[in-house]
Amino acid sequence: MPSVDDLHRAIERDGYVVIEDAIPSDRLDALTDDLARLERELDARPADNSFEGEATVRLYNLLAHGGPWPEVAVHPTVLPLAEKVLGGEILVSTLSSIAIAPGETAQPIHADDQVMPLARPHVPTVCNSMWALTDFTEANGATRVVPGSHLLDHAPEFGVEHDSIPAEMSRGSILVWTGSLWHGGGANTTDETRVGIAMNYCAGWIRQQENQQLGIPAETMATFSPELRKLCGLGVYRGLIGHIDKRVPAELLHGDDPRAEHLFDTS
Repeated sequence: MPSVDDLHRAIERDGYVVIEDAIPSDRLDALTDDLARLERELDARPADNSFEGEATVRLYNLLAHGGPWPEVAVHPTVLPLAEKVLGGEILVSTLSSIAIAPGETAQPIHADDQVMPLARPHVPTVCNSMWALTDFTEANGATRVVPGSHLLDHAPEFGVEHDSIPAEMSRGSILVWTGSLWHGGGANTTDETRVGIAMNYCAGWIRQQENQQLGIPAETMATFSPELRKLCGLGVYRGLIGHIDKRVPAELLHGDDPRAEHLFDTS
């Protein structure tokens, strides 16, 4: 597997990179099986809108369901790569599934940080990844990307056609991209569903897409490692942002050791 530095250089150049064979087969099976269980139990259905898709099933807040999902957030290559892209202390923004069924049309090309009122190009605020639980091909809806678009001084106009290429990858691979990259889910012209897991991170000073602190039950959060609790927002960013009376939230709620946080030491 390429080094984190090599992967980071590819993202700086192109805005994205594919990490082949990044998920062990037993973890792939566990994620696939548990996702199928959750879709049945939650009676998951398409959102029926042009952005989320009219034939695409999505499940959000997967960390709240325990099981194999906490392992996704701390992948030994993806997590340090996201930290390098975002400049250090980061947060879990959202962990969700995206299953593009046959007949789905292409998602509008967009940038994941498009809602942020920042002049472009800007320092990375979001680093997202797509875990391939099935093969991703151009025909079945592989994520489409516009290489180099993260360096442009504007975001894509929503609903307009843009030249893009499919980020094809085999089952068990992971696509990682910076939030300014123009991209979108592809159309599925096959008779099989394309299934991916979106494991997305944001810089520690950015508001998370999903409210991890309230969305994850306290009893589930208690089973997480201190590292994952910090990633979910129970830590303090650079010793200053997110404290409670100069104390670390994870210390107050779960007894985690606060000494690693260096409160109010912003040097």
